[in-house]
Amino acid sequence: MAGDSSMNSRLSINALTQPLVTQLLKEAEKLRLLVEKPHCTVIDAGINTAGSIQAGLRIAEICMGGLGHVQLVNTGQGAWSWQVQVNTSNPVLACLGSQYAGWSLSHEKFYALGSGAGRILAQKEPLFAELGLTDNATNTTLVLEVDKIPPQAIIDKIVQDCRLPSAEALTLILTPTRSLAGCVQIVARVLEVAMHKVHTLHFPLERVIDGMGSAPLPPPAKDFVTAMGRTNDAILFGGQVQLFVTGDDSDAKQLAEQLPSSASRDYGKPFAEIFKDYQYDFFKIDPMLFSPAQVIVTALDSGRSFRAGQIDNQGLAVSFGE
Repeated sequence: MAGDSSMNSRLSINALTQPLVTQLLKEAEKLRLLVEKPHCTVIDAGINTAGSIQAGLRIAEICMGGLGHVQLVNTGQGAWSWQVQVNTSNPVLACLGSQYAGWSLSHEKFYALGSGAGRILAQKEPLFAELGLTDNATNTTLVLEVDKIPPQAIIDKIVQDCRLPSAEALTLILTPTRSLAGCVQIVARVLEVAMHKVHTLHFPLERVIDGMGSAPLPPPAKDFVTAMGRTNDAILFGGQVQLFVTGDDSDAKQLAEQLPSSASRDYGKPFAEIFKDYQYDFFKIDPMLFSPAQVIVTALDSGRSFRAGQIDNQGLAVSFGE
């Protein structure tokens, strides 16, 4: 079975995302979102408003460039049975080309990582040249995990780097980590973190044909570090991903063995403790830690599946404050 070497680069994630953004704006009041238009359109999903779980599900699909389906399901299993479930038939473009928070934006004391369709217009990451992904849209959306409105300098930079005709062509969606929407859209990255690790492990991305994942929805926390810890632990201790790949069984088996978070040297403690141990320097943490707890890699050519890792319910209980 041959992989798709183009990785669906002809699809415009900006065009696919726009209807979802339009619908989000239309239902803003129902979803407890605030919409402001200082220059660009700013959708506040949890800074000066409560936001909602449903808003988080919608925003997660926007993050995936309109190529993913995100829903909340009750598995009926474990202490935290409500799971954020995600799947996409275009895992490379949806997860790495759009959802991955890879665009670093900073000005004075403001710092954020941008995810969403705007990244492909800005082309600020080597990933896009590597994958041959481009888009020529004249309006776009960027999702920022922040707890304050970006300064005008950041808005101007995004407009310029995305080569937009004006700020009116830009929509920013703001999702604080401590908010309901923030929790959902971060946990919905369970498949994305697996895809990012696949890339880090140098497994050929064109051989990843389909994917799905789920992770428990954690309770929001009162402070940023605890909230960041819980959302990460939901994936590290409770995330499950299945990837469908082409190629030899030996490659699929090796990928399955390397993917789980437990393969990292830093695995074992709640993420907030690990973060503190490294003096709150995110970049000192082993990058191999950021992956789901349990994976299945299915080799499409043979039909065999390879499983590795396991759910850590005790880790979830400690992290989630039981």
